Amino acid sequence: MMSNVPWLHRALLGCIPALALAAAAAPAQAQTWGAVLKDTPAEKFNDEDMRIFNEASDKALNDAAVNETVRWENPATKSRGELKVLKVFTWKDQPCRKIRIHNEARARKATSTLNLCRVSDQWRMVSPTELNKG
Repeated sequence: MMSNVPWLHRALLGCIPALALAAAAAPAQAQTWGAVLKDTPAEKFNDEDMRIFNEASDKALNDAAVNETVRWENPATKSRGELKVLKVFTWKDQPCRKIRIHNEARARKATSTLNLCRVSDQWRMVSPTELNKG
């Protein structure tokens, strides 16, 4: 199953804390990810890496249980990663997940933890500040 949220996959690929901070300013759909993803494993992913990662992120966001880790790997490029569901919760009556993401590609490694909520049928990052405002 391919996701209907390509912007989210670009965000998750970077796996950097700056994404969560940037989410405080505006919904993720409106952000430009190019500068934020610079120098992350995502820059090294090829199309197949991206496809495999997209499948793993779909599973983590839509199907995985708390404490379940969804792993992905492309043997051809040795790119790999994992997404672990740390928490499932509700924010503003919307389903949410706290997910730790770790990706590796060509000697680049990055780990980040993001809060993602399903708003208007799309997953978007929600900053800790937004969550506290409830």
